[in-house]
Amino acid sequence: MTEEIKPQAVYTTSETEKLLKISNSTMKRLLKSGLLKANKVGKQYRILGLEILKLVSPKAEEKTAKTYLDLKHKVIEKTKEW
Repeated sequence: MTEEIKPQAVYTTSETEKLLKISNSTMKRLLKSGLLKANKVGKQYRILGLEILKLVSPKAEEKTAKTYLDLKHKVIEKTKEW
């Protein structure tokens, strides 16, 4: 069974390796090259699900971005009424 990558979830490098089915050395290369963006928390990296989606599926990232912008627009319109 394939696990769903949630755009707003935060993943460790180990979790990301399992999701992408890649080795630790490949993970290090992705991080070092900047192909996979991550934030360092203490001595460990944390990766936003959206960044994983961008890496594996530009189409999924576009859909996520469109959904976010649509929701943002609706919230702005709704709050104007207040």
